[in-house]
Amino acid sequence: MLPTEHLLAFVVLAGVLIAVPGPSVLFVVTRSLTLGRRAGLATVAGNTAGVYVQVVFVAVGVGAIVQESIAVFTAIKLAGALYLVYLGVQAFRRRRCLAAVLNVPVEQRLARRILADAFVVGVANPKVVVFFVAVLPLFVDTSVGSVAPQILTLGVVFCVIALVFDSTWALAAAAARNWLVRSPRRLEAIGGTGGLVMIGLGAGLAVSGRSD
Repeated sequence: MLPTEHLLAFVVLAGVLIAVPGPSVLFVVTRSLTLGRRAGLATVAGNTAGVYVQVVFVAVGVGAIVQESIAVFTAIKLAGALYLVYLGVQAFRRRRCLAAVLNVPVEQRLARRILADAFVVGVANPKVVVFFVAVLPLFVDTSVGSVAPQILTLGVVFCVIALVFDSTWALAAAAARNWLVRSPRRLEAIGGTGGLVMIGLGAGLAVSGRSD
């Protein structure tokens, strides 16, 4: 059982960090604007699930390996970067087809694909795993029990907070989507911009270095 003061301190820190828009928020907003509310929420769910996989990795010690091995860190970083660039290129190429896409309900198969895309992005975000490796142990108390369950609990808390904030962003972006539907030019612009944003996120991730 985590000490209450440790848990409250972590909630405050995680809330502040998550509230500040970052790459994951931009990814969610882009998907919400181009594919709608359900797709945005599916992106939030998939990305959060991918992030929690990283929590599990940290809990069992894989996170430490990533932190210590530049090769492993670089491999994960480049995989995530390439996938974001791929999604961005696809979005940019299809920007002129958004008018038709926006008027079609998100099918179950498409929803599964959106979940899978977001899950891959969440798992392949090396900055998140490095953050977890650096921060989660600071809130663990070895005197009250095993470390792994405490890290898993903190990970759940982090993901719940992320779900709340990211879902809010997704819903807000989806609401703005209704305004975009009325203009094909707006749709093309947001589709192209969204694609370029994802390409930029991928490129930025690829060239980013480690703090050490």
